[in-house]
Amino acid sequence: MDSVPYEPRRTPPQRQRSGARRSSRRYRGSPLISMLFFPCAILYHELLLRIFDKDIPFFGAALFRILLFSVAAGFLVFFILDVIPNKKVSRWIGGVLIFLFIVILCVERGMRASFGIYYGILSAAKTAGGALEDFSGGIIDITLSILPFILLSLIPLLLYIIMRRTVIYERGQQWLIRIFIVFFAIIAQLFGYMFSNIGEAKADYTTDFEANSGIRSFGLVTTVRLDFQYGIFGQPVADVGGFVETDPSDPPSGSPSDVSSDPSGSDASGPSGAGVSDPTGTTEPIVYGYNTLDIDFDALAANTSNKTIKSMHEYFGSLTPSQQNPYTGMFKDKNLILLTAESFSPYVVDPELTPTLYKLTHEAFVFNNFYQPDWSQSTCGGEFSVTTGVIPNWVNGDIAARQSINNSMPTTLGNMFRALGYSTPAWHNGSYDYYKRNQYLTTFGYDFKGENGGGFDLEFDGWPRSDLEMIQKTCDEYINAYVQTGQKFHAYYMTISGHGNWTWAKNHQAQKYRTLVEQKYPNLSEPCQSYIASNIDLDRGLEYLVQRLEAAGIADNTLIVMTADHYPYFLGNGNNVQGDTTDYYNELTQALIGETDTEAVTSRYRNTLLMWSGCITEPIVVDTPCSSIDIVPTVANLFGLKYDSRLYSGRDIFATNYVANEYSSSIPLVIFADTTPMKGNSWITPAGTYESSTKTFTPAPGVTLTDQDAYVASVKRLVSGKIQNAKLIVSQDYYAKVFG
Repeated sequence: MDSVPYEPRRTPPQRQRSGARRSSRRYRGSPLISMLFFPCAILYHELLLRIFDKDIPFFGAALFRILLFSVAAGFLVFFILDVIPNKKVSRWIGGVLIFLFIVILCVERGMRASFGIYYGILSAAKTAGGALEDFSGGIIDITLSILPFILLSLIPLLLYIIMRRTVIYERGQQWLIRIFIVFFAIIAQLFGYMFSNIGEAKADYTTDFEANSGIRSFGLVTTVRLDFQYGIFGQPVADVGGFVETDPSDPPSGSPSDVSSDPSGSDASGPSGAGVSDPTGTTEPIVYGYNTLDIDFDALAANTSNKTIKSMHEYFGSLTPSQQNPYTGMFKDKNLILLTAESFSPYVVDPELTPTLYKLTHEAFVFNNFYQPDWSQSTCGGEFSVTTGVIPNWVNGDIAARQSINNSMPTTLGNMFRALGYSTPAWHNGSYDYYKRNQYLTTFGYDFKGENGGGFDLEFDGWPRSDLEMIQKTCDEYINAYVQTGQKFHAYYMTISGHGNWTWAKNHQAQKYRTLVEQKYPNLSEPCQSYIASNIDLDRGLEYLVQRLEAAGIADNTLIVMTADHYPYFLGNGNNVQGDTTDYYNELTQALIGETDTEAVTSRYRNTLLMWSGCITEPIVVDTPCSSIDIVPTVANLFGLKYDSRLYSGRDIFATNYVANEYSSSIPLVIFADTTPMKGNSWITPAGTYESSTKTFTPAPGVTLTDQDAYVASVKRLVSGKIQNAKLIVSQDYYAKVFG
């Protein structure tokens, strides 16, 4: 049998060509997929962040800017990776970059879910250590609450792992395509820059940049870039020359203040125009001076070549100081205890559940029109406003308190009382270095101690710690020193018992008082019940404090002042539970006072200022609009301290040198931060309320304005001037320029 020669089996032509194409694609890659992968991945993450944030409108001009910046960043990343000769290394770098961006993305989402705001990466990194230690039990909860977001954010990374050889292939792109990529990256960046420097977006991109507005206006990738850029090289400075006041009725710089400050003098008249009861009962008029120091702002302006500092000197010199009044020096040479209360609100003040809070807010000064705005910096912003009297801005991408650590801050209560020989101890029953509190409170003049390594330890180790235990372990120190040696004191506390999340399982202070609240409010939801219960521990702490002052016989010689760091925004955000959109704070206001509001309106931030002393026998009712930035100048006036009222963002609440329906730089003014729901700076004056979310002004009852539009425009300018100069006080270390 003849053999047949062997012939190898041939691949059909069509099949052979198809395999060759696949092999060729693996070798050459796909230019379109390669070019578009990173821009699409970045844009996907940007859109994901917007979709999960119910307070950010999805469509609008911001979406167009984000598209441009995503294209520019994506093309730039791809170009860099494509020109790296070692493609294996290039692919690894690409994967790491995507992973790091996902980490940043999830951290920002976690910050938004936990604190209600977005943080700059540099600022978040400075906060992270304390957060991990102080919220160790909450980190897992936060991660679980944003788990769907985390899983969706991983999709681009998974696609990259699968397609990495197609996205970045061995030969790389031809130089003509690389030039094309660079060209379009530059064009996209230039157009993004151009559209970010027009209209309302310009300030958010430059002088007013902070992460919370940056992410909503320009996206995360641009916010990260600007955060590092401004954090390293400094933020652009606004031109504040246009905010100088020209009111001819304003008193000149250095107006005399050597007038009688005795609030019980027979020739004093009560500031009834400010809605404050007259403590003297007399009506004979007296002319009061102003709370100023001998500062020649004109000479300071003339002797500096720095344009910004010159404008600041001119601005502060043009302001009307707060006038002294019958309350000036009312507590001269007495003691002060100041508290910033975590997540405090007026709705925890109850005659049965919190009798001490009720007593302290109803038996002395009664503030009916007090606010603690959302300063977009969580606890630290509120604490900064309470302790400095300055609006807490974002400065060089960081919170104002941390940026002031190396500054001269002689105008804080801690430093002013310390200069008079007072002891100035301070405590916090949370991590001592959270927000770098140990450093900035030292700058503010306090001898500070805190938990977790800060020289102060509590026996209870659950979350959150007990305000009652903190006060029990500390108050005898300064009370006994005063009784035994006459050492006057100004003590400061930052509390924590009222911290969210508010559930029976997660808030140990709430657990202690659960039965009391469920019996009183059986129909409230668990978050609302738990929130009220957590604040009972604060009430018990204040009860112990008052008892110790009374037992030592010094309640009449001591003023207690307290307000919130911020309203309990967890309640307004589904109690920080992913997928829960319930506004529990609205449930609280509806149940307790029958009112409805949201984070977009000023009423959401109405709060209580507690000012109590045993020497006050009758309530003193205050209807003047006021806020936390007014506390320092008001307390300074009450204690008869030497200070210049023009150097603060706030004013003495009891000053009456204004007319309710007329504009001046001395009017009572409540300023609200430009937060996402408000979409601008809302404000309140005796003449009415401006709601930025609706761009409407509502006159106060009984007030008629001659020219409402002109009044609103003037107050808006005053608000902008206070905000910009407050930022510059910190960034320019302005007090050092004034006091040397």
